[in-house]
Amino acid sequence: MSIVASSVLSIDGSYGEGGGQILRTALALSAVLGRPVELFKIRAGRKSPGLQPQHLSCVKALATITGAEVHGAELGSSCLHFAPGPITGGSHRIDVGTAGATSLVFQAILAPLAYANTSSALTITGGTHVPWSPPAPYISEVFLPMVERMGLGATWQVRRGGFYPKGGGEVRAIVQPLGRLSSIDLTNRGALLAIRVISAVAGLPRGIAERQANRVRDRFADAGHKIEIEIAEFDAACPGDTVFVWAEFEQARAGFGALGERGKPAERVADEAADGLLNFLAGDAATDPYLADQLAVLIALANGRSVLTTARVSRHLLTNLWTIQQFLPIEVSLEGQPDGPGRLSIDGAGMNVSSRERIAVARA
Repeated sequence: MSIVASSVLSIDGSYGEGGGQILRTALALSAVLGRPVELFKIRAGRKSPGLQPQHLSCVKALATITGAEVHGAELGSSCLHFAPGPITGGSHRIDVGTAGATSLVFQAILAPLAYANTSSALTITGGTHVPWSPPAPYISEVFLPMVERMGLGATWQVRRGGFYPKGGGEVRAIVQPLGRLSSIDLTNRGALLAIRVISAVAGLPRGIAERQANRVRDRFADAGHKIEIEIAEFDAACPGDTVFVWAEFEQARAGFGALGERGKPAERVADEAADGLLNFLAGDAATDPYLADQLAVLIALANGRSVLTTARVSRHLLTNLWTIQQFLPIEVSLEGQPDGPGRLSIDGAGMNVSSRERIAVARA
């Protein structure tokens, strides 16, 4: 496939869902493809529009690993120019700041680092369990096992928890270089192999985690499922509690989490997480709504046709697919209505390290 990389691509940051995902996807693809990008109206419809600390950390991280020329990387900026150079692996430390999600920053830099010539060792500080983002165990227990099936090797380990509002968590990650991403078939999830649960607290009585665990156990027992539960206590900059439940199938994984907050009973935290997975089990999709969205960039770059079924066609997914198609002339087919189950098929670009290097040389 021929990919023209010399011209600057303009992206409307207010399109569709209009959140930070457009920025993360656009910069990730800009880095991988070596194509300069200009984003305007970034997060224009949000309560705090423009670049916020979490988004700036993505920009700075990608600028560091690509030696990019960047303009507009300032707090509140609605426009950004990003012109990447060669991708550099090695050791990188990324401070997300406040309680910005370490998981979202990691997902933004994962694909570019996979196209580096050497492995990458990352230390990312910020939020590990914060609202509106994948909790830390989602990355290690759901996302990365699926990515590994595509040929991308990476590890993710939480060294210290980071809850809202202080953050302060620390994650260590390693990303191995790859030759080419393989396509993946997630049409059917296969038989259910196990349901696992982590109920955890930081700076709070262990009894809260035990109450959460007991509630989750009862909920799944009532539905006829046996589960494996881990109760954990860990260090964090500020108190917090969380429940994460995930299912392992023959061909797929799915996970759902919930966070505690002042005045919120432990049983309600447990119910939120349990409801997510029980509702998913009631259907037959292979991926939860979050995984479909997070795999989109990788399957767009992969070699061959990838197919997946998702429990819900989210606005995030629709916006992500639009952003991807601004960069890549690939065939994308999505069946299903917004907020309903769907089936996604993508004929990947077959991007590999050598083709990325050729693009970089052509731009030099």
